[in-house]
Amino acid sequence: MATNYTITAPAYIKLFFHLAKHPHQRANGVLIGRELPNGSVEATDAIPLLHHWTSLSPMMEIGLDLAGQYAESVGLQVVGYYQACERSEDTSLFPVGEKIASRIKQKFNGAVAFVLDASQIGEESAPLIPYTSVNALNPAWKPVSSSPSPFTSGSPYQLNPSSLPTKAISLVREQKLHLKFGDFDDHLEDVAIDWLRNKACLPIDL
Repeated sequence: MATNYTITAPAYIKLFFHLAKHPHQRANGVLIGRELPNGSVEATDAIPLLHHWTSLSPMMEIGLDLAGQYAESVGLQVVGYYQACERSEDTSLFPVGEKIASRIKQKFNGAVAFVLDASQIGEESAPLIPYTSVNALNPAWKPVSSSPSPFTSGSPYQLNPSSLPTKAISLVREQKLHLKFGDFDDHLEDVAIDWLRNKACLPIDL
């Protein structure tokens, strides 16, 4: 039985903004949050890493370290990984993603990786495919194939609130808030960009 895993509003909106801003590039980041007393996992925020240097480069290593340090500073930990591919039809977790997700899982056993399924954008459910691994030391990350489907009623993967996909699309199409969003790559070009918090892009009512 999969661990119950919930993505809250700030985490989902930031993740969606990151992928919407770079629709034809590899983009990736991490989810931070906590394990609840009942053993379920709650991802409460997202920290965007890169859209240029998405290999295991020194920049990736530095970004991961800084994201982890920030999570600890606010009493959270890295609980997941997310990515999008260059081609909209590609929903595979690429090797770099597997390595990063495995590194996260070594410190947090309930870690999950999510890959954007661009064909599902606009649907009522989240356009994300969860990948899980049983063994952190010798991982084989595989997409979750279950009934009910992830992010639908009865699934261990949920959004809180469930209306987040519609909200995110509206914020992108109508308010263009994703254009204010910055990742670690952007920060390297302009140090004034607050990639760890990205408060400027979040609506007041979120």
